[in-house]
Amino acid sequence: MALMDHDMMERRAADITKNLYLAFVIEDEQYAVEVSSIKEIIGVVPITIVPQTERYIKGIINLRGDIIPVIDMRTRFMKPLVEYDDQTCIVVVLYQEYILGLIVDQIIGVYTLEEDAISPPPNAKLSYSNQFVKNIGRKEDGILLLMDLEKVLFT
Repeated sequence: MALMDHDMMERRAADITKNLYLAFVIEDEQYAVEVSSIKEIIGVVPITIVPQTERYIKGIINLRGDIIPVIDMRTRFMKPLVEYDDQTCIVVVLYQEYILGLIVDQIIGVYTLEEDAISPPPNAKLSYSNQFVKNIGRKEDGILLLMDLEKVLFT
């Protein structure tokens, strides 16, 4: 039995996760990111505050020896802060060469969204967080706001 090379394994992983989105809640809105960008999901762990960073950067965590910046998505989306509870978690994402954590209120599941169930967002800026929405995903019981990780990280 021949071993798969690294490129073949990456292509196979991309095929498996194609059209899959991890959905989560921030306040009362449902957002999602592509499963292919998820490294892992962890509970909230102690976060070290780093002085003079953007207000939405909660701090850094030590994840098995890797130092990871953590963004509080409520602060990033200008939502009111709430106490973390047992549903609050950190979604660790990989975007290009960056690994970071996104604090979200609750994970609601993984959804398959075929291309015909995804459309661009309306042109009107409905809220501040709309600038971070790349597309809208339609599911049976509602919609998912598909996040643009590049804008969340760099704007």
